[in-house]
Amino acid sequence: MALSGEKRPPPPVAASGGTRRKLILALFVSLSALFYKQIQPPPPKIPGSPGGPPVTATRTRLSDGRYLAYLESGVPKEEAKYKIIFVHGFDSCRYDALPISMELVQELGIYLLSFDRPGYAESDPHPGRTEKSVALDIAELADNLQLGPKFYLAGFSMGGEITWSCLKHIPHRLSGVAILGPVGNYWWPGLPANVSREAWYQQLAQDRWAVWVAHHLPWLTHWWNTQKVFPASSVIAYNPALLSEEDKLVIQKFAHRAYMPQIRPQGEHECLHRDMMVGFGRWSWSPLQLEDPFAGGGRGNKVHLLHGAEDRIVPASLSRHISGKLPWVVYHELPTSGHLFPIADGMADAIARSLLLGEDDDGPQPARDP
Repeated sequence: MALSGEKRPPPPVAASGGTRRKLILALFVSLSALFYKQIQPPPPKIPGSPGGPPVTATRTRLSDGRYLAYLESGVPKEEAKYKIIFVHGFDSCRYDALPISMELVQELGIYLLSFDRPGYAESDPHPGRTEKSVALDIAELADNLQLGPKFYLAGFSMGGEITWSCLKHIPHRLSGVAILGPVGNYWWPGLPANVSREAWYQQLAQDRWAVWVAHHLPWLTHWWNTQKVFPASSVIAYNPALLSEEDKLVIQKFAHRAYMPQIRPQGEHECLHRDMMVGFGRWSWSPLQLEDPFAGGGRGNKVHLLHGAEDRIVPASLSRHISGKLPWVVYHELPTSGHLFPIADGMADAIARSLLLGEDDDGPQPARDP
């Protein structure tokens, strides 16, 4: 019993509808902020900056202030008869240039230039990177190194996709092009739905999801490929299920490269994830809309497209369809090859001869073990 004059505490009051809405909103905002923080990629570790990887490569400064690291090989460019710029693929760098033999380099007089694409190894990142910006980087790189008005171009995998962009944006700079196992964008304008669907379902399910996120929700790409709840990209994880029988014979050359720790020092987002965001992003055009850049040119001025029929990483069906619609593309489908055919014994020389000399009657073929 309360003492006389004692004040009792007021009874609890049920939260009003307005109060509940405010609590729910506050909880939603808090969770959203937490999720936003979780999905943000870490800032890139810019080469030469505090906390970033050291600069050991030869680099050139572009007009926007970024630096590209590059590697020259072959004969001196002043003496070269042929100058080739090589565009490396996914999870690679300047050291992954086409392995043309020294014998052929000397025989034909080949100068080979490879470079780290933005965000890879020792080239500065480009947060605004697009398919067009990489093509313009290549043209500026050629100018900075004084390669002359024209050069040959070769690109592999994701670098092969970029060569399509070079044919779109800098065709006047090209003497000939070799497109090797190029990544295809399933949403390219003009690509028939049945063709896109066929290629789409040749991927592993987890890769379909990773590519879907990169296209539709690019801001979620980093989180998707680093979270542990769902299977992320099997390409990033080096899933052996992606290897064809011929790939298994050469995978040691690729998977155990001594310089692998130098490929991703800036963080996965600026190289691997941004590659996916650009490669599978929303393009305003497609290779199907390109015109022959070498109409009326000589025998060596051609676009060669090579793809392994057993490629389990990049389905050959997109390349097959595109080449069928572009009669000026010389298509070589390698019947037993997988994705890694450019590093098979003898293939680089065969590709170089095809690109530079027009030796394409039967198409390059990988060397076979006795």
